[in-house]
Amino acid sequence: MSHTSRFGWQAGWRYGLMGLPLAFVALPLYVTLPNHYAREFGMPLATLGAVLLGARLFDAVIDPLLGRWGDALFARSLRAVLLAGAVACGLLGLGFALLFFPPLRGQGPLLAWASVCLVLTYTAYSALSVLHQAWGARLGGDAPQRSRVVAWREGLGLLGVVLASITPLALGLPAAIALFLIALGTAWWAWTTAWRPGQGAAGFSAGRPPSVWLPFTRPAFRALLAVFVVNGIASAVPATLMLFFVQDRLLAPARMEPLFLGSYFVCAALALPLWLRLVPRLGLARTWLAGMLLSIAVFVWAAQLGPGDHLAFGLVCALAGTALGTDLALPGALLAGCIAESGDQGRTEGAYFGWWNFATKLNLALAAGVALPLLGLWGYTPGTRDPAALQALTTAYCLLPCALKVLAAGLLYTLILRRTP
Repeated sequence: MSHTSRFGWQAGWRYGLMGLPLAFVALPLYVTLPNHYAREFGMPLATLGAVLLGARLFDAVIDPLLGRWGDALFARSLRAVLLAGAVACGLLGLGFALLFFPPLRGQGPLLAWASVCLVLTYTAYSALSVLHQAWGARLGGDAPQRSRVVAWREGLGLLGVVLASITPLALGLPAAIALFLIALGTAWWAWTTAWRPGQGAAGFSAGRPPSVWLPFTRPAFRALLAVFVVNGIASAVPATLMLFFVQDRLLAPARMEPLFLGSYFVCAALALPLWLRLVPRLGLARTWLAGMLLSIAVFVWAAQLGPGDHLAFGLVCALAGTALGTDLALPGALLAGCIAESGDQGRTEGAYFGWWNFATKLNLALAAGVALPLLGLWGYTPGTRDPAALQALTTAYCLLPCALKVLAAGLLYTLILRRTP
């Protein structure tokens, strides 16, 4: 298929649909799995936490290696990439299903089973993610097209998050897993019919893939990664602390929590087309900067809220979700442009996205590793009514992300915008 035509909705959903099951599978692993193993099988939370942490660390470490493996597959043929994607889909579906329905009982066997299934699931998930992201980057195009490619992937990913949050409660866990498996198979089929790298400006080259460390020799990548990490931590901190803020600062009933989360993700999805319309006028980096500035304003306002301000916080969630749209669509598009401008398009996308995904997981770990100890140091404990402790919670949830966003915006301007001709 020619890449001279516009990347429209048909090309968009065929490529982007894989984002739905990839996002769908992530939420149960973070939210549902600990509760499921603790309640159904009586596994101690400390033990389960150690298993999850170990599997997650393994997952993060192998991302760059999977990226280099992906580059080797692209150098071989697109058919090899799609076949590897099919294997990864099969292993992901198998590991995910077996993780929630283990055939063993007893704490020792269950612990071993969960460990093996987690490693299998995370490895297949990361391999599939790297291949799919690298495919999109290799499609090439100008900045608006690159942003549309990423927006389709991330927008359908948001739909996956919404479905993953609803279906286990509405239909039950078995039905939710069945829906995931159907979505995964359908997404792989759609991927096989999507636009293909190598039939236009992008191309791909054969031969031995470059070093996994090659991206760090590119100043543009180092600059973009610095902005991405700081901004990612700024976004992950409120995600980590949101339920504490809702329950203890706002005193909101539990039934409102899904509404807050739903408005956040739905507005992020709805805002994606609006942000994309700004890209041809402002460019990718300036549009991302606008999203950062909106987020800062929203969390400064959130810091003024107190008990009973439920409606106002719903609006905060909607506006924060709107700002999130830039974080989803634009950094990946900037990375694709960085790869092309560095002369690495068509040969090292896997290495770049391997490190990119490593940084994404590092952001989540650092957010929890910074915010939670700070809260404890400042005297906050869940359920407290102490005014000083609640102010510490507000500072960590609202003002710490603002400070990090200001730093990210400054880095974006200094390292990227000011150096762009």
